[in-house]
Amino acid sequence: MIGDRWGVTDAETHLHFPCDDVVPRPVLQAWRGVTVHAPPTRVWPWIGQIRLAPYSYDWIDNLGRRSPQELRDLPEPVPDEPFSRSGGRPLGRILSVAPGEQLTARIMGGVMSYVLVPGDSEDTRLLLKVVTAGGRLLAPLVSVGDLVMARRQLLNVKGLVERGS
Repeated sequence: MIGDRWGVTDAETHLHFPCDDVVPRPVLQAWRGVTVHAPPTRVWPWIGQIRLAPYSYDWIDNLGRRSPQELRDLPEPVPDEPFSRSGGRPLGRILSVAPGEQLTARIMGGVMSYVLVPGDSEDTRLLLKVVTAGGRLLAPLVSVGDLVMARRQLLNVKGLVERGS
């Protein structure tokens, strides 16, 4: 499908993600990935901080409000709390969390898993898989739209982590 992969290897698309257990027969599967030049312990707090803002294109996803550029002192994410916020309003629900390893959430008809894979030396592969169970006709449009927004989100998180914010 158009836009179903960005920044991932074939091997990474064959990994089992927690979202696969929530949507066993998806209509849409999309994988995104980026290498962050920092250990998972530095990447994880930023994944947990997605609860405050989307970290993609703020003028679209956050009603023009800038996503926080520094880490806040947040408790670990837990299932059933809001996944993110847009313009200060809660969006989605966290489904499962393994601190330092993965966060899986449901938002706008999709289920997504952020997975941190320790790499060689001090690098981390930050992987994101998005699946949906419905919308077969709209799946190509959703895939391309997600590609644009998820790519920006992952690159923003990478930049913030590597900058040491």
